[in-house]
Amino acid sequence: MATQLTSLLLHLLFLFFLTSFSSAIPVTNNVVTLGAKPDAKTDSTKAFLAAWARACGSATSATIYVPSGRFLLKNAVFQGPCKSSRVSIRIDGTLVAPSDYRVTGASDNWLFFQHVDGVSISGGVLDGQGTGLWACKNSGKNCPSGATSLGFSNSKNIVINGLTSLNSQLYHIVFNGCTNVKVQGVKVSASGNSPNTDGIHVQLSSSVTILNTKIGTGDDCVSIGPGTNGLWIENVACGPGHGISIGSLGKNSQEAGVQNVTVKTATFTGTQNGLRIKSWGRPSNGFANNIHFQHVVMQNVQNPIIIDQNYCPDNQGCPGQNSGVKISDVTYEDIHGTSATEVAVKFDCSSKNPCSNIKLEDVKLTYKNQQASASCIHADGSSDGVVQPGSCL
Repeated sequence: MATQLTSLLLHLLFLFFLTSFSSAIPVTNNVVTLGAKPDAKTDSTKAFLAAWARACGSATSATIYVPSGRFLLKNAVFQGPCKSSRVSIRIDGTLVAPSDYRVTGASDNWLFFQHVDGVSISGGVLDGQGTGLWACKNSGKNCPSGATSLGFSNSKNIVINGLTSLNSQLYHIVFNGCTNVKVQGVKVSASGNSPNTDGIHVQLSSSVTILNTKIGTGDDCVSIGPGTNGLWIENVACGPGHGISIGSLGKNSQEAGVQNVTVKTATFTGTQNGLRIKSWGRPSNGFANNIHFQHVVMQNVQNPIIIDQNYCPDNQGCPGQNSGVKISDVTYEDIHGTSATEVAVKFDCSSKNPCSNIKLEDVKLTYKNQQASASCIHADGSSDGVVQPGSCL
């Protein structure tokens, strides 16, 4: 009797551990198994959404796997919150937007994640096929605004590693209302004349890190919008493009500020701007403070260091007004290289809210092998070490 009881207990324990072990095994969802076709022709949107529904609803960590090949996707929303605490999307192939920009161009996003927690994307290529829309816009015709290739909204604990984004219609990657984001080893590529194709845009987000990334596009390599707090950018190569830009700020009269931003070890090659802060020339309660730019190389950059508080595109809604955005505590340290224009340092600040506590430390910028010049309007601060052009602060 004792032997039978012992045997029964051992059997029950075996079943318990087997069940526990099997429930802890991450579930992998292959999009091809769910009907996706790697032929760049067959619409695979439903298969990807089915894979997301399974992964998101899993009781354990789950993986979505995209094998090699080109998968055609229309607009897709990957909605959270999820039951699974972690969803990994591993991509060995290429996701391709429709070549006809009218299919996705009227939507805000091509691929959109909303209210998710613990999502990671590794590898793969996103091909936005935006060249048709760029041509439409550049011709002056009536065109849709275009879709952001990859958007995250109201999400947290996001990791993007080793992803390539090609030829987005509009922005390549956007984080809006997100917390604890890490972007690493990402490559962004689009033509230098592609309109509004910002590489990575961050707004209303905190604790965002961008590392080891190469960006060449037609607009800002990284654009930093209102409500950004705690952004760290390190080891980024930018060009072509419009540089790394804080702003534009102050478009709205009531607006969250930007604070605690660090840009470290960056290279700008042939860009329109290097390190830029810009705000609309009209009233606003916005601000930008505690900004650090360190260890930056400029190679033939039109505006290596610039603060522009008189941004007023097409002179609509702001001529003759002063920016209400307050810019303070901005440090430029170890900034070297060449300017494509004579004025390498330009601080054009608000007469209503002058820039304050601007610091230049070890800055050396030349123009055509000669010392460049600097221009300061309504800017106050200090300089330390070798500063060329000579400080106007």
